[in-house]
Amino acid sequence: MSGNASPPRPAAADLRADCSQCFALCCAAPAFAKSADFAINKPAGQPCPNLKDDFRCGIHDRLRESGFPGCVVFDCSGAGQKVAQVTFGGRDWRSHPETAREMFEVFSVMRQLHELTAYLLECLDLNPNDGETSAALDAIVAVTYGKPAEVLTADVAKYRQRVNELTTRASKKVRRGGGVDMRGKDLMGASLKGADLRGASLRGAYLIGADLRNADLRLADVIGADFRNANLRGANLTTSIFLTQQQLDAASGDGRTKIPERLHLPPHWNVGGGG
Repeated sequence: MSGNASPPRPAAADLRADCSQCFALCCAAPAFAKSADFAINKPAGQPCPNLKDDFRCGIHDRLRESGFPGCVVFDCSGAGQKVAQVTFGGRDWRSHPETAREMFEVFSVMRQLHELTAYLLECLDLNPNDGETSAALDAIVAVTYGKPAEVLTADVAKYRQRVNELTTRASKKVRRGGGVDMRGKDLMGASLKGADLRGASLRGAYLIGADLRNADLRLADVIGADFRNANLRGANLTTSIFLTQQQLDAASGDGRTKIPERLHLPPHWNVGGGG
């Protein structure tokens, strides 16, 4: 970003996807591999065949039934509108095809930077006076307002390592060293119904298809945990640390599932209860 003024820190809304301000970058930039999440193979940089000329999805109201549940849970963390409206000043890749390749590459990097930004903002919520976190946050935010070449040359690995250090420190301080350590554990399909996981470290744990009904996950660190198809019915995640909307969207739950106020119950959940 040019000039001496520091760019503004994003608000929560800036880190949520606003498809109306994007050019369907998530439907064109990433590659899809035919799987339970995607009904087709799609190379990176090639628009999905379901994408319409107006950048809207032709099967948006029936994505799950059509074999695209991965699209339902995808979250760009607001990177799409940032790239479309700020980095490229409202120029879309169809009207300006010469920008397409660079725009798609920038989107991939921007999404990672926005994810890291969200984690640092939560770190500051946990410890508002942490100067090191503030400095790291401002450094990343400055990059997100840079020109395409500046974004593409960002050392994401270095930023990610620093964010990992800061989130780990914040997590330990909040959890006070309590709770079981299940970092990176393979808990796919595990029976954890009613489990007391208060203050647990579940960083990077594989919880695919796990039964977490009525589990207590308050103050559990769930950064990077894979909740795909995990059963969260009745679980308490009100103060779970580093929980994202994408993690909730990938899981199943109901109206009894308790989540942080900053997040929302996914529309596909059985909010009527049961289970």
